[in-house]
Amino acid sequence: MKRGKFITFEGGEGAGKSTQAGLLAERLRVAGLGTVVTREPGGTPLGEAVRSLVLDTRPVPVTELLLFAAARAEHVAEVIRPALAHGTWVVCDRFIDSSRVYQGALGGVPRDLIDAIEAGSVAPTFPDLTIVLDLPPETGLQRTASRGALSRFDAESASYHRQLQEGFRTVARAEPERCLLIDADRAPGEIADDVWRAVETRLLAEAR
Repeated sequence: MKRGKFITFEGGEGAGKSTQAGLLAERLRVAGLGTVVTREPGGTPLGEAVRSLVLDTRPVPVTELLLFAAARAEHVAEVIRPALAHGTWVVCDRFIDSSRVYQGALGGVPRDLIDAIEAGSVAPTFPDLTIVLDLPPETGLQRTASRGALSRFDAESASYHRQLQEGFRTVARAEPERCLLIDADRAPGEIADDVWRAVETRLLAEAR
């Protein structure tokens, strides 16, 4: 049995990650590929508890990193790794790059600490493809505001959201073999078509 492929979506608040993850999963299933959609923090009861805790409080960045890492270790061990081993594709809304940007680039946690934690909580289960959805922060903030109650991340300053955008752009530039930056300031269907072309080019040919 061939190992499944692991695809993650990253980007700032309101970039459309959950929408695109769902649209991609639908196309993968139509193509006959078993697919699981999940999210971070979340994906397991422990992960969902961490999600609620972190959104309701404001821990210092290193504490936040460790909480997310604990949830991620559980997520990888209980959901992602077993699915991949059984040939199922996994599509995840956020993963390691969110920690690298939110707690690392913006929170000031040293990259060597982040790398060490990844080695213990994630390795060797890294994404095969990461789609970075690039959206002007002002548009993302309008989208999150239209959804109603804002999370503490949504409610951060415009400067913070501009730094988020640049942080994710830096991630995409640093690892072009894994990451693809996609313009998310368009209709969802247009974005989904670009995502699908990337999956076809980078992953489906190898999987067949």
